[in-house]
Amino acid sequence: MAAEETNELLGNVPLPYSLEAEQSVLGAVLLDPGVLTQLLDVLKASYFYLAQHRAVYTVMVRMFSASQTIDFVTLLDALKAEGVYDEAGGKAYLLSLMQMVPSAANAMAYARIVEDKYYLRSLIQVSREIIGAAVQETDDVRAVVDMAEQRIYDIRQDKQGTGLHHVKEVILETYDRLKKISGSDKKDFLGMSTGFSELDRYIGGLNPSDLILLAARPAMGKSAFALNIAQNVARAGGKVAFFSLEMSAEQNVSRMLSAQARIENTKLRTGELAADEWVRLAEGADTLSKCPLYFDDTSGITVPEIKARCRRLHELDLVVIDYLQLMSSGRRIENRVQEVSEITRSLKIMARDLDVPVLTLSQLSRGTESRTGHRPQLSDLRESGSIEQDADIVMFLYREDYYEQNEENHNQATCIVGKNRHGAVGDIPLHWDGMHTEFTAMERVHAGA
Repeated sequence: MAAEETNELLGNVPLPYSLEAEQSVLGAVLLDPGVLTQLLDVLKASYFYLAQHRAVYTVMVRMFSASQTIDFVTLLDALKAEGVYDEAGGKAYLLSLMQMVPSAANAMAYARIVEDKYYLRSLIQVSREIIGAAVQETDDVRAVVDMAEQRIYDIRQDKQGTGLHHVKEVILETYDRLKKISGSDKKDFLGMSTGFSELDRYIGGLNPSDLILLAARPAMGKSAFALNIAQNVARAGGKVAFFSLEMSAEQNVSRMLSAQARIENTKLRTGELAADEWVRLAEGADTLSKCPLYFDDTSGITVPEIKARCRRLHELDLVVIDYLQLMSSGRRIENRVQEVSEITRSLKIMARDLDVPVLTLSQLSRGTESRTGHRPQLSDLRESGSIEQDADIVMFLYREDYYEQNEENHNQATCIVGKNRHGAVGDIPLHWDGMHTEFTAMERVHAGA
C-alpha cells in the first residue's frame, strides 16, 4: 500500500455527530424530566460527542437517580458545583437548550440519532486501529483478522460493564427466574438436558455462560461421551457446534451413526454391512441429518477463531471442543502451562460473551496411573494452570475395567462431578457400550432401554 494511501486512510477524518440531536435530548429533559425513564434504556453519557453535553447528561442522570428535581435552576446549580459552567455561561446555554428543542415528546427519536452517530464514530475509530495493525505487518495475520472481527463484534454488543446493583434488584431478578423455572413452561428456562438425567440433577443441565470441563485419561471414552451429549442436545432441537481437533468430522459422524443405527463401529469402518444394517444405517442417517449439529475439524484452532465461527451460526445452544491440549493460543508463548491457562480464561470469556455453555475436553496427567484405584481427581488436570479455577464444572470419566476387568465392573463407567459451582459433587454411574461407542444411563440399562 502506498504511503499516501495509508496516510489518507489514517487521516483525521471528521467524526460524525449531530449537534442538534444532542442539544434536543438535553433540552427535552429540561422541559420534561420524566423522559429520562425512557432515555436511560438506550442512551449513555459516552454516546454524546461534545464533552460539555456528556457532563450535562451525567449530572441529569445523577439527579434523577437521587430523586432530585430537575429544572433550569437546580441543574444550573449542580453544573456550577461540578465546574462545568459558570453563572453566566450556564444560564445562556441551558436557556438555548430549552428554546431550540422542537418537542419533548420526541426525545427518544433524538436519542436514537445520538446513539447512531456514536456507533458510526466507534466504527471509524476501530477501522483506524485495524488499518494501523494491518499496515504494520508485524503481527500474525490470523491474529489481526481475529482482532478485527472481535472489535467489530464489540461495537455491535456495545460491551460495557453492567455496574453495581443493589441487592433488592438482584432478589427481584432471582424471584423472576424461580417463577419461570417452576412454572408450567419451565423447560424453556432450564438448562439444556445432557440426555443423562442424573447428571442433569447434579449440574442443572447445560446452562448459558458455563465452562464445563470433561477430563479423562486416553481411551476412557471422553470423545464418545461428548458426542453422546452433543447428539442428545441436537435430538432435542438444540443447535450444537462441535470442534474436533483430534478426529475428522467423518470419524465423529461415523461414531454417531453407529449409536443411532445400532451398528457396530467396526463394521462402519470395514463396510461389511448386512442388508438389514444398510436399512438401519439409512434410517439413522436420515434422523441424524435433521439434527442442528455442525462439525469443524480444523487442527490447532484458536479461541478467537472458534468464537468467530460460533457467532456466524447464531442462537447456539452448546459448543463442544475436543480437546483443550490440542488448541493453540495463536501467540508465541514458550511456557505451555501459561498458554493453556490463557486458553481456558479465553474459553470462559467466550462462554459469557456468546451466552452459551462450552463443553471442553481435557487430558489428565499420568498421576492416576500410579495411584491405587486410579480414580481421577482435580490435581490430575494436565498442564492445569488455571483450568480448575476457570471451569464452572469439572467432570471426570472413569472406567475401572480399563485397568482391571472382572464380571462386576464389566462395561461400567462413572462420570465424576469433581467441581460444581452450582451444586453438589458426586458420582453418576454409566454403562459403556464399546461396540457402538455409546454411554447410557444405568437406569436405562436396568430398564432394558
